[in-house]
Amino acid sequence: MTSLPHTDEVYKEKRKPKNPINFGIQLNDEQKIVKAEVLKNHITAIKGKAGSGKTMLAVQIGLDQLFNREVEKLIIARPYVTAGEDIGFLPGGVDDKLSYLTSPIYNIMHDLIGKPKTEKLVTEGSVIVAPFGFLRGNTFSNCYIMIDEAQNATMKQTELMIGRLGKNSKMVFCGDMSQCDLKNKKESGFDFFLKLELEVKGVKVLHLEKNHRHAVVDPVLDVFSTYRD
Repeated sequence: MTSLPHTDEVYKEKRKPKNPINFGIQLNDEQKIVKAEVLKNHITAIKGKAGSGKTMLAVQIGLDQLFNREVEKLIIARPYVTAGEDIGFLPGGVDDKLSYLTSPIYNIMHDLIGKPKTEKLVTEGSVIVAPFGFLRGNTFSNCYIMIDEAQNATMKQTELMIGRLGKNSKMVFCGDMSQCDLKNKKESGFDFFLKLELEVKGVKVLHLEKNHRHAVVDPVLDVFSTYRD
């Protein structure tokens, strides 16, 4: 006797869009390769210099998973760390105070799917953008979790976030150690993914090389890198 598929699986298949999702930004070949690896693994770290498109790629993958009903929520977290300067008192409500953290993500989503659709997803709770501290105590099941600016998360914060990973979920960390804003860069947990990749199946470290900003960015960053070394 042929067994029928589970009711939830039938429902999930019926809800999937019949046509591919059209995003406002198309992935290049390098990004498509990285995306395929992200989808194969449970936890991934995407490394790349400024302008390599790592955040855009990670957000696009999350939206694609959300629209294809592979997950129920897209959660994007950023460490609450500034680029060295003391920003002092911030006026306004919670949203105003966190806008410097959330607006870069929203801007990327606007480019990918438009502002109206972005606002709808946020309003209905399908997309959550928040600093690390707002997400403590949660277990993320049926979610795609993206950690942006992951080089600014300490080893302990990175461990705590990974410990929240629930069933049918993926977690993606995006970062670049040359942009680490921690006072003690050795506290960052981002480079630890290289060790995790060697010892844990389902953890993968990926790299983006191509620059998507002005052509002068790469040589300038190379000079800064040489100077720091």
